[in-house]
Amino acid sequence: MSAPISPAARARRGAPPRPSAPSRLRYTLTQLGVLALVIVCLVLVDANWARLLEAPALSLNYGGLVVQGVVQNPFSEPYSQYWTDAILLMFESLQIAWIGTVIGAIFSFPIGFLAASNVSPRGVVIVTRQILNIIRAVPELVFAIAIMLPIFGLGPLAGALAIGVGSIGTLGKLTSEAIEAVPTGPGEATRSTGAGTLQTLRWAVTPQILPEVIAFWLYRFEINIRASAILGILGAGGVGSLLAQVFERRDWERIGITLTVIIVVTVIVDQISGAVRHRVISGVPVAGAKALV
Repeated sequence: MSAPISPAARARRGAPPRPSAPSRLRYTLTQLGVLALVIVCLVLVDANWARLLEAPALSLNYGGLVVQGVVQNPFSEPYSQYWTDAILLMFESLQIAWIGTVIGAIFSFPIGFLAASNVSPRGVVIVTRQILNIIRAVPELVFAIAIMLPIFGLGPLAGALAIGVGSIGTLGKLTSEAIEAVPTGPGEATRSTGAGTLQTLRWAVTPQILPEVIAFWLYRFEINIRASAILGILGAGGVGSLLAQVFERRDWERIGITLTVIIVVTVIVDQISGAVRHRVISGVPVAGAKALV
């Protein structure tokens, strides 16, 4: 193996000098800045970090208390009533999430067209996007506490409307991005036949974005299930209201049963929704397609 050629030897041979290695000063300063930011945040949080050492033992203790109700015979009293209450209220949370998703889907679909820069005037796009930004900036909890609960009172209606308004902001943004990403060819072909703006949007744009938008709706439904459980703690109905009661009484057996119902139902809905999303995006498989390949 030949020895590496020194820069002086390269110069004598007339070869161009080897470029110097790039400076790592900026990278090093960036890493130090991030580390300093993390340290400052840890100091400002003012947490009792010594409690972390007690976390494993406490987790085992509370975990054992929670599991006690789950392992009991579900058909014996009072556990049968505990399971029934949790399941019924969980289905109420599903209804709240579904109504909120439907509200968000209905209103976000036309708003998405207004926020898309390739189909709407610039002024309309700017105003619509700012409205969507404001909606997304306000959590569903704030909508429920500040607006829905004072107007409609305690109950599922306030939770469903709060989730619906929150869904409009996210779904409207995702819909507008899907519209902006569509190929221009189908729209140009439609306009060449004499179609107007609304006809072009209906027959050239909507069919292209609809599978993706439906997938957004289903994914938002999964998110809204979790949001409905949280809103229930504030009195907006659903399984969250039961959680608020049992946590206040420190009824660990009912807490375990309620959490088990929430986890199981949420996982089942996520699996079904994921399968439907995959079918919507990928389409129905064609019979004999593998044989042709």
